[in-house]
Amino acid sequence: MAILSKEEAQAILKKVLSFSKADFCEVSLNGSDGGNIRYARNAVSTAGQISVMSLGVSSTFGKKTGSATINEFDDASLQKVVKRAEELAMLAPENPEFMPPLGPQTFPESTTYNANTAAMTPDTRAEMVGKSLSVSKAANLDAAGFLENSTRFNSIMNSKGLFAYNKGTNVSFSVTVRNKQGTGSGYVEQDFNDLSKMDTLALSKIAASKANGSAGAKAIEPGKYTVILEPLAASDMLGNMFRGFDARSADEGRSFMSKKGGGTRLGEQLFSENVNIYSDPLNLDIPSAPWNGDGLPIKRTQWVKDGVVKNLSYSRYWAAQKGVEPVPFSRSIVVEGGTQSLEDLIKSTERGILVTRFWYIRSVDPQTLLLTGLTRDGTFYIENGEIKFPIKNFRFNESPVIMLNNVEALGKPVRTGSGMIPPMKIRDFTFTSLSDAI
Repeated sequence: MAILSKEEAQAILKKVLSFSKADFCEVSLNGSDGGNIRYARNAVSTAGQISVMSLGVSSTFGKKTGSATINEFDDASLQKVVKRAEELAMLAPENPEFMPPLGPQTFPESTTYNANTAAMTPDTRAEMVGKSLSVSKAANLDAAGFLENSTRFNSIMNSKGLFAYNKGTNVSFSVTVRNKQGTGSGYVEQDFNDLSKMDTLALSKIAASKANGSAGAKAIEPGKYTVILEPLAASDMLGNMFRGFDARSADEGRSFMSKKGGGTRLGEQLFSENVNIYSDPLNLDIPSAPWNGDGLPIKRTQWVKDGVVKNLSYSRYWAAQKGVEPVPFSRSIVVEGGTQSLEDLIKSTERGILVTRFWYIRSVDPQTLLLTGLTRDGTFYIENGEIKFPIKNFRFNESPVIMLNNVEALGKPVRTGSGMIPPMKIRDFTFTSLSDAI
């Protein structure tokens, strides 16, 4: 029962609303079905199948809202959860930022669902993990990984006539491969809506190559270097930046989008001219639901064009305060790039450092978006267009804003982490100290 069709979800939501006595009522119904395999030291440690569904009710009297959830769907249970939400609403304080529910909206058909991914079985997962383990065993390496797939649906309906439904699939894979001595480590991470795009064998070979290649790392002096950031490393940095495209935090002086003395940096040249960022829920490489939690349609939005900030996201409340249209943020972020491969960027570099990924990233200064963290799972020195030797990991202190002002070249975007992200060649990236961890 975890995955309901549009018509099945709609029928339950209508029934729940028929029990409501509140001024406004909004109901959400969500479910997921999927499985996973976890393995470590070249052996499966856990495997499971999970199927869940839940319903949430938000009832409002005036500006007082109460919410309750349930995972039982007989009529008595549905009446009970509505009554509970209404009881809590009567006890709640008024919400000074309350926005009345939206009326009916029109949404395009999403591309988030893939039948092959939805049809995955325990045997499918076992075969995919088996391919990964064959790589580490053949190379006398140790692998620890996680493979997970899910099919989900999300739906909402309110007493003003809004109804939205979306069904999607996802398969994700990550693996760390290390040598027996514990002196070399490699890592890959990938997820797709479409199972046919996931190649656990090829990905594991990359991780194994880095595990062997990163052994015997040499120490070099910290400082400012030209870096080649693999897409995962670039995504690690940019994920923190994307959250800053919020108009309210910018208007209130709480983000890197805030202008000193008041106002925002909307319309400013904040990045290099070769930086272009947009989101599109209908992008076939990284599709997402075409509506947000409020039921607002999500459209293709240009956030940065030729380095200039073109849009900030506005919630319904903040848009009303500022007299503008709401602009919901989308998870389908695309940083445009070129056609060069990672190897092409390496060949074009006289001296630099290749970074597989970052981890343990923490904020140092929200106003400048200065971050600190560590490299991990394969860091290499580049000389005359070739990888010369592995190097010990670094701690970095850098802002993705400054980073995107120092872009020398962008490669072909791939789906990873926060969106479609290209490998990046960045000058003057700041490494502050060495780390002995691998």
